[in-house]
Amino acid sequence: MDYTINETLDCKGLSCPMPMMKLAKAMKGMNSGDVLEMIGTDPGTKSDLPKWCNKSGNTLLEEGEVESGVFRFVIQKK
Repeated sequence: MDYTINETLDCKGLSCPMPMMKLAKAMKGMNSGDVLEMIGTDPGTKSDLPKWCNKSGNTLLEEGEVESGVFRFVIQKK
């Protein structure tokens, strides 16, 4: 998939619900079609973020573990 990351959100060390709150706030300031990369360490985000994308209409382009306990998500704003 070909895309350009417009913003990176570092949520490492934050616990639920902070990563999702920071994500929602960051996405509000972005334009439709923009892509945000989120890096975090809260394991709950692995289940919360896809659900949030489905509910909000945003698209989860990528998700994975980049190193032990560090997760990366790439989300495109609707």
